[in-house]
Amino acid sequence: MPHLAFDIAFCAQLNKLQPTVRQGVFDTWEKFEQLTHDQLRKDKGLRLEALTGGKDRNSPIRTIRISQGVRGVVLAPEGGDTYVLLRVMTHDKAIAWALKQKASINTVTRAVEIRDMATLEQLAPAYERIAPSPERRLFAKFSDGDLAALGVDATTLRQARVLTDVEQLEVFAPHFPQDQREVLEYLAAGFTVEEVWRDVVSLHLADQAAVQPVDPADYDTAIRHTRTRIAVVTASDELRDILDKPFKAWRVFLHPSQHKVAYRPSYSGPAQVTGGPGTGKTVVALHRVRHLLRHLREGERVLLTTYTTALVAALRNGLAGLVEDEALRARVDIMTVDSFAARVLSTSRRPIHSQEETARWEAAAAATGCNGTPQFLAQEYKHVLLAQDLRTVEAYTAADRKGRGSALPASSRAAVWRTVHEFTEKLAADHLRTYLGTCSEAADRLRETGPRYRHVVVDEAQDLHPAQWRLLRAAAPERPDDLFIAGDPHQRIYDCKVSLKSVGVKVAGRSTRMRKNYRSTHEILSWSTALLHGRPFDDLADDSRHDTLLGYRSSLRGNGPEAHRADTSEAEMAALTARVRTWLANGVQPSDIGITARFKKNGDQAVEALRAAGIPAARLRGDTSPADAVNVGTMHAFKGLEYRYVAVIGVHEGALPYPRAITPPEVDSLQHETDLLAERCLLFVACTRARDGLYVSWTGEPSPFLLEAGVVAPTER
Repeated sequence: MPHLAFDIAFCAQLNKLQPTVRQGVFDTWEKFEQLTHDQLRKDKGLRLEALTGGKDRNSPIRTIRISQGVRGVVLAPEGGDTYVLLRVMTHDKAIAWALKQKASINTVTRAVEIRDMATLEQLAPAYERIAPSPERRLFAKFSDGDLAALGVDATTLRQARVLTDVEQLEVFAPHFPQDQREVLEYLAAGFTVEEVWRDVVSLHLADQAAVQPVDPADYDTAIRHTRTRIAVVTASDELRDILDKPFKAWRVFLHPSQHKVAYRPSYSGPAQVTGGPGTGKTVVALHRVRHLLRHLREGERVLLTTYTTALVAALRNGLAGLVEDEALRARVDIMTVDSFAARVLSTSRRPIHSQEETARWEAAAAATGCNGTPQFLAQEYKHVLLAQDLRTVEAYTAADRKGRGSALPASSRAAVWRTVHEFTEKLAADHLRTYLGTCSEAADRLRETGPRYRHVVVDEAQDLHPAQWRLLRAAAPERPDDLFIAGDPHQRIYDCKVSLKSVGVKVAGRSTRMRKNYRSTHEILSWSTALLHGRPFDDLADDSRHDTLLGYRSSLRGNGPEAHRADTSEAEMAALTARVRTWLANGVQPSDIGITARFKKNGDQAVEALRAAGIPAARLRGDTSPADAVNVGTMHAFKGLEYRYVAVIGVHEGALPYPRAITPPEVDSLQHETDLLAERCLLFVACTRARDGLYVSWTGEPSPFLLEAGVVAPTER
C-alpha cells in the first residue's frame, strides 16, 4: 500500500500555508493511506501528473492537487510504496519549481537527494569564466577522491570546483543536495576531511549495512536512509498535530548527530551537548528525557530543570509533544533550579530582590565598618564565597579569587568576611533569603539526606552558578546517566561563569558540539553572530579552554534583518505597529510574533501601541506564553524561546549596554569586561529568537554593539 511521507523542507513552509491548504494536505495523506497505487494514479481529485517539458523524461518528480489552485510536488518513484511531499505551492509555481529539480540517490550516504539542477547549470558556466587558476580555488587542497569519499558526486564536484571563496559557495549552496552542501560548508569552514567524515558523513551510515551496491532506482530503501529530512507519518492524529502546530513540526526530525546523542543507550557519567542558538540542544535534551523514561525502574524519577519559569513552560509543552503517556510524564519533575532548592528545604522564607539586597549590604557594611561598596560586597559574596563554597575566614583568606579584577589583602578579607556574616545573619533573622544562598543550603541538605532523582537533565546550563551546580550534583547519585547537560557559553546572559570540572561534573569524553542551526535563516544568523565576532568565550566544561562558533551555520535562506531608526519613542512604536501589521497581513499568526526589549517599560509601550491599533498583544507571564496574541517580553524573558518573526526594540545607546548593569572598571576591571560581554550576549540571544524575519529598531543613536559589529550602515544612524 502507498504512503505519503514529508520532506523537512515542506514542514519548514507549513507556517506559511493557509488552514484550508493544510486541510488539503491532510486529505491528500488520507487518500494515500486508503487507495492502491493504481487508484492513486487514476484519482481525478488527486491528479497525480508527470512533468512535461523537463530535461529528464524519467524524473520521479510529479505534482498532485492539494486544493483549488494549489499543487504539491512529490517524489513518486516507479517502484516502492513511499511517496514524499517535497513542497506545496500555487499551481504555476509548483510546476516551475518541479521542472528545475533533479532527484537522485547518494552512493555514499544512500540517502535521497534533491537538487536545483536548472539553477546550478546556469550558475556554473558564469562562475567558471571568472574563476582564477585551479590552485587558487576554494576546494583546491582537497582531491577528487577525498570529496567523492565524503559523498560529493561527480555533478556537484564539477560545480564546486569553480568556486573561489565562501561567498560564492553561499550562492550555490541553496541549490546543492543538502548532505553534499553540508560537507562543502564544513570543508570551507576549515575542517579536515577526517573531521567531516566523523562529524557529518559517518552519522548517516550509523544504521546501514553498506554491503550491497546502491540501486539508483530503489527510492524506498533510500527514503529509509533519509531520516534526517524525511518523516514517515503513520497515524492521522500524528499528522493532525503537525499540521495544527506547524511551527513545532521540525521537532519530528532529529539530525543523525542529534539522534546519536539523545538515544545513546548509556553514558558512563555526566554528558554534555553544546552549540549555538537554534542547534537543537533543547530538543536533544527532551528526547534524552524520553529515552531515560523508557528505562526507568520502579520508584525512580527524572528532574528536568532550567533557569527561568518561561523556559519551564516551554520544556513542559515540548515533553508533552514527545511523551504522550501521562503516567510516564508524571515521573518527570520540571522546574527551575531555584524552585527545586526551595522544595528541598521546604522553606517559606521570601527571596529578596536586587534593590533590597543592595540596601542590606549597605546596612551590613555600616554595622561592621567595612568600606566596600554594596556592589563589590555582593559580587565578592557571589563570585568567591558562594562560588567556591568557602565556609571559614581561613578558607576565604587562603582562596584564589580567580575572575576578580581587584586585589584584596588578608586584612580586607577579614572585614569582608565579617560583613558577609552580618548580612546572612540578618537575612535569617528576618526570614529572608537569597536564591543562591538557598541553593547552597539545599545542596547541604541533599548531601545529608541523599539524592532524590535517578537522572537530572539540565537545559540552558551556561547561566547556572556553582552553588546551583553543587545542588544538581547532589540531586542524583554518581552513576551512569546521572546528569545530561545542554548549554551554550555564547548565550551566557547572567553573571555566572563556572567550570563544570570545578564543581565535580566531569564530562570529558562525553561532550558533543552541535554546529547546524535549524531555527534562523542564514541571513539572520550571519547578522547576529557579527555581534560576538572576536570575543573569547570560556568552554562550559573547562574554563581553561575556549568555546567557538566555528562551523556554525544555517541551511535556511530568507530575507536579511531590517534595521530602523526613529527620532522619538512614539515614532518607533508607530513603525513597529506597521511592521507587525504587515506580518499579520502576510498570514503570520499573532502568537508566532515576538517583541522583546531590554526594559519592561519598552515592552509595555509596545503592548499599548499594538492594542491601540487593534492588534492582540500580551506580555509573557511567569511560566505561560499568551496564546492568540503577539508575545511581548524582556530580552531576559525571551531566553530559550523562539518565534517566526521577532522585533527587537529600544536598541539604542544607553540601553545596550545598560550602564547600571556594568561594574565600573575602577571597582573591578575583570568584572567590567564580563558584564559588557553579558550585555552583548543578551542582544545576540534576542536576535537569534527569530526564524523567518528579524526587525531591530532604536530611538536616536543605536547601540554601540550594532556599530561595532558593522550591521548598521552609516545611513541608518
